[in-house]
Amino acid sequence: MKMISPTRLLAAGVSLWLGAAMAAEKPNVLLIMVDDLGYGDLSCFGAGGLRTPNIDRLMGEGVRFNEFYANCCVCSPTRAALLSGRYPEMVGIPGVVRTDQKENWGHLTPDSILLPRLFQQAGYRTILVGKWHLGLVAPNTPNDRGFLQFRGFLGDMMDDYWKHRRHGINYMRENRREIDPEGHATDLFTAWAIDELRKSAKSGEPFFHFLAYNAPHTPIQPPEDWVARVREREPGLSEKKIKMNAFIEHLDDGIGKVLAAVGETGLADNTIVVFTSDNGGNLDPGASNGELRSGKTHVYEGGIKVPACIRWPGRIKAGEQTGFQALTMDLVPTLADICGVAIDHGIDGRSFKKLLLTGSQDPFDRPVFHMWLQGKTKETVRLGDWKLLRDEAGAPFELYNIREDPRETSDLAQKAPAKLAELRTILEGHMKITSAVPWKRPKEQ
Repeated sequence: MKMISPTRLLAAGVSLWLGAAMAAEKPNVLLIMVDDLGYGDLSCFGAGGLRTPNIDRLMGEGVRFNEFYANCCVCSPTRAALLSGRYPEMVGIPGVVRTDQKENWGHLTPDSILLPRLFQQAGYRTILVGKWHLGLVAPNTPNDRGFLQFRGFLGDMMDDYWKHRRHGINYMRENRREIDPEGHATDLFTAWAIDELRKSAKSGEPFFHFLAYNAPHTPIQPPEDWVARVREREPGLSEKKIKMNAFIEHLDDGIGKVLAAVGETGLADNTIVVFTSDNGGNLDPGASNGELRSGKTHVYEGGIKVPACIRWPGRIKAGEQTGFQALTMDLVPTLADICGVAIDHGIDGRSFKKLLLTGSQDPFDRPVFHMWLQGKTKETVRLGDWKLLRDEAGAPFELYNIREDPRETSDLAQKAPAKLAELRTILEGHMKITSAVPWKRPKEQ
């Protein structure tokens, strides 16, 4: 038997110790995305008759983004951008992934590389709790796309927050197994998230944890005790607004419990917490986008500008607010950059790590696109302060200077034809590229 020298044993021991120390130093990531939360639907963003102390506190414990944009004005595309770092139309998700194939507008391309896969390869425990909305069957389920653990809802919206069905079909899963749990979906996702955090703390492995709530997406179904307390506290509100505010307050309470668990497990100091929404608020059931124009399903500011913050105790200065403009897809390179996760393929997002860690970074010099395909397209391009949009297929383009006119009240298309032509050329170039990307399910091609 070949003997190993004490020197080599010592070197091996040092190497193992260093490896363990480096693994221990890897920051964890808890990424919280809520569904259809409007820019004006948090008390810290000026909401009236609404109390969101836990999200407000999170905003104050990190850096709050006042100019953060969802990649799309609806659910699936923004989620694809969040996990791929690419424009969603570049990975086959230009519209909403539906359970009904006739109404389906997306299918992840086979070569799409998602963030959980990258983190898994870097030694992270990857977890999804909550809403997936990027595919119903292999190879486009969470476990196929890099999540080691999944407990949540495969489909789009729930028709009922207690029954967890969509069109009568149960899409609740624990990994690949169908489950039928009892309870309000928000409470279930909160409890499952806490359970996974405790498992991660016990394992000692770094984790990437994506917590995706369905709330406050329709149907607006807060537990009755939450409705009662808002009704008693805010008697002047309409019944519709009372229900919406109760729904959001119930969601805020769940997020507070998850954040408390991060602290109780000793994970807080080494955990980056990201909070944002997948698109603007849906005005019909009572959401608010503050003074922004319009809401969900539209490419005006109210449909795409969303609340966001990032917390990392001791690394990101608390209590800061920034006007730095970033998109959902920029979270991929930013988190990967901070966590030392390699990205060896082309993406569209850019890292704002410097902003987070130093408080200052030059703005990105790039055109930004927001598109939505739903039979016909809605699209916009933003370049600097200028924004060109078409919110209805076939309608004339509208042009706004967002810095001077954040409410989009003064269409400058006739007054600035050269700028309109410049932005239209940029937008049409992007649309030409994305039109070549397949987005239908294979048997529909």
